[in-house]
Amino acid sequence: MSAEAEAPTIPLLTPYKMAIFNLSHRIVLAPLGRLRSYNHFAQPHAILYYSQRTSKGGFMIAEATGVSDTAQGYPNTPGIWTKEHVEAWKPIVDAVHAKDFQPNGQAPISSTSNPIRPDSNIFDGADVHFTPPRRNAIEAGFDGVEVHGAHGYLIDQFLKDGANDRTDKYGGSLENRCRFALEIVEAIVEEIGAERVGIRLSLFTDYEDCEDSDPEALGIYMAKALNKYGIAYCHMVEPKLTHIGDSKSLLPMRKAFNGTFIVAGGYDREKGNKAIAENHTDLVAYGKLFLANPDLPRRFELNAPLNKYNRKTFYTPDPVIGYTDYPFLETNA
Repeated sequence: MSAEAEAPTIPLLTPYKMAIFNLSHRIVLAPLGRLRSYNHFAQPHAILYYSQRTSKGGFMIAEATGVSDTAQGYPNTPGIWTKEHVEAWKPIVDAVHAKDFQPNGQAPISSTSNPIRPDSNIFDGADVHFTPPRRNAIEAGFDGVEVHGAHGYLIDQFLKDGANDRTDKYGGSLENRCRFALEIVEAIVEEIGAERVGIRLSLFTDYEDCEDSDPEALGIYMAKALNKYGIAYCHMVEPKLTHIGDSKSLLPMRKAFNGTFIVAGGYDREKGNKAIAENHTDLVAYGKLFLANPDLPRRFELNAPLNKYNRKTFYTPDPVIGYTDYPFLETNA
């Protein structure tokens, strides 16, 4: 009798080493702003939300977190610019670490919305002082910092020629428009080490009228420029294909960047496995699917049915509905 055939390898569930982080699988929780941090303080109900989505050796990126009281684009988003904000985040991060203890430290990574260098002359000499979020995030217990350079936020506005009309050294040429983002990355790397720094970019999106005339050139320039700093990862949002034959792709950026590459946007189990198997990416970040399926890695392992997400409850202020009430898979397997 022939030996029973081994189960096929599931690429999303293979281990991966990213800088100092030993990951047991390649399924990442994408940063999801849920607008449930009342008065800009992380809330106790976030302990359950993040703990539900914690898995052994998993990697999670916390929601975008403001670094000053003037950096709030939406209501009820968390902050991290005061000691009180730091203290509010600590039990959340501690709960995740308690559920997934690893000697090298694992997720979550803090995703800051507008990281600003205190000595930056971006404010044209104005006397502006911010508590550096790169220090506060680490003090709160986060294992690293993801710079939020996507979706129409401040850094994205500087990167894209459709939004940046400055005439100084931060506007005009590709090099100038990327200067602000790279200065921020450099400052955080100097503070906490390159192995604990990542960046998120959405080159092909047009949030808040933030679009670029040549997103591929912008992406390749940023990918190559980021190599200088040796950061842990570059996290990019996939372009939305609007018609048959659309050739927009993150592959040129993947090839240009030397570190770990994370993709997000429109991935399911099959597409994620295919992207990793074909070496188009190292990790895949899931947002809506991970929100609706807190045990997403387990469901992908079993190829089990997925809960459907409810868009109507994405941004409601309720601390439970549409946030921590999505059911887990009922199995003893």
